[in-house]
Amino acid sequence: MKRPHRTGEVLQRLAAAGLGGYALAIAVSVCLSSALPLARPDAVVSGLLASFAVYLAAILWVFAERSLTRMWLGIGAATAGCLALWVLLPANPAP
Repeated sequence: MKRPHRTGEVLQRLAAAGLGGYALAIAVSVCLSSALPLARPDAVVSGLLASFAVYLAAILWVFAERSLTRMWLGIGAATAGCLALWVLLPANPAP
Protein backbone atom coordinates (compact mmCIF):
# COMPACT_ATOMS: atom_id res chain seq x y z
CA MET A 1 0.00 0.00 0.00
CA LYS A 2 1.35 3.36 -1.00
CA ARG A 3 1.61 6.12 1.63
CA PRO A 4 0.41 9.59 0.62
CA HIS A 5 3.11 12.22 0.35
CA ARG A 6 2.81 14.84 3.05
CA THR A 7 5.92 16.84 2.31
CA GLY A 8 3.97 20.07 1.85
CA GLU A 9 2.20 19.64 5.16
CA VAL A 10 5.44 18.98 7.00
CA LEU A 11 7.11 22.00 5.36
CA GLN A 12 4.17 24.21 6.37
CA ARG A 13 4.39 22.98 9.94
CA LEU A 14 8.15 23.59 10.00
CA ALA A 15 7.63 27.11 8.66
CA ALA A 16 4.87 27.81 11.17
CA ALA A 17 6.95 26.44 14.03
CA GLY A 18 10.11 28.28 13.06
CA LEU A 19 8.90 31.57 11.65
CA GLY A 20 5.44 31.84 13.19
CA GLY A 21 6.59 30.69 16.60
CA TYR A 22 9.47 33.16 16.50
CA ALA A 23 7.15 36.01 15.52
CA LEU A 24 4.75 35.08 18.33
CA ALA A 25 7.57 34.87 20.87
CA ILE A 26 8.90 38.29 19.85
CA ALA A 27 5.40 39.80 19.97
CA VAL A 28 4.84 38.43 23.48
CA SER A 29 8.26 39.67 24.56
CA VAL A 30 7.62 43.18 23.28
CA CYS A 31 4.11 43.27 24.73
CA LEU A 32 5.22 42.08 28.16
CA SER A 33 8.26 44.35 28.31
CA SER A 34 6.08 47.39 27.75
CA ALA A 35 3.15 46.23 29.92
CA LEU A 36 4.87 44.98 33.06
CA PRO A 37 5.06 47.56 35.86
CA LEU A 38 8.73 46.93 36.56
CA ALA A 39 11.89 48.89 35.94
CA ARG A 40 12.73 48.85 32.24
CA PRO A 41 15.64 46.34 32.44
CA ASP A 42 13.61 43.98 34.63
CA ALA A 43 10.57 44.20 32.34
CA VAL A 44 12.71 43.45 29.28
CA VAL A 45 14.39 40.46 30.92
CA SER A 46 11.01 39.14 32.14
CA GLY A 47 9.54 39.51 28.67
CA LEU A 48 12.49 37.72 27.09
CA LEU A 49 12.31 34.87 29.59
CA ALA A 50 8.59 34.44 28.92
CA SER A 51 9.25 34.39 25.18
CA PHE A 52 11.24 31.15 25.49
CA ALA A 53 8.23 29.38 27.03
CA VAL A 54 5.91 30.86 24.40
CA TYR A 55 8.21 29.74 21.58
CA LEU A 56 8.32 26.20 22.95
CA ALA A 57 4.53 26.13 23.40
CA ALA A 58 4.02 27.41 19.84
CA ILE A 59 6.30 24.72 18.39
CA LEU A 60 4.54 21.98 20.31
CA TRP A 61 1.09 23.29 19.40
CA VAL A 62 1.91 23.60 15.69
CA PHE A 63 2.81 19.92 15.47
CA ALA A 64 -0.11 18.83 17.68
CA GLU A 65 -2.81 20.69 15.72
CA ARG A 66 -4.46 18.54 13.06
CA SER A 67 -5.77 21.30 10.81
CA LEU A 68 -3.30 23.44 8.87
CA THR A 69 -5.88 26.22 8.63
CA ARG A 70 -6.41 26.36 12.40
CA MET A 71 -2.66 26.19 12.88
CA TRP A 72 -1.96 29.25 10.69
CA LEU A 73 -4.97 31.15 12.03
CA GLY A 74 -3.98 30.43 15.62
CA ILE A 75 -0.38 31.57 15.21
CA GLY A 76 -1.45 34.63 13.22
CA ALA A 77 -4.25 35.63 15.58
CA ALA A 78 -2.08 35.25 18.68
CA THR A 79 0.71 37.30 17.11
CA ALA A 80 -1.68 39.98 15.90
CA GLY A 81 -3.36 40.12 19.30
CA CYS A 82 -0.07 40.64 21.11
CA LEU A 83 1.01 43.32 18.66
CA ALA A 84 -2.37 45.07 18.99
CA LEU A 85 -1.99 45.08 22.77
CA TRP A 86 1.49 46.50 22.41
CA VAL A 87 0.19 49.33 20.22
CA LEU A 88 -2.78 50.08 22.49
CA LEU A 89 -0.99 49.88 25.84
CA PRO A 90 0.90 52.92 27.07
CA ALA A 91 4.66 52.68 27.37
CA ASN A 92 6.14 51.33 30.58
CA PRO A 93 5.86 54.21 33.06
CA ALA A 94 8.23 52.64 35.58
CA PRO A 95 11.64 54.28 35.98
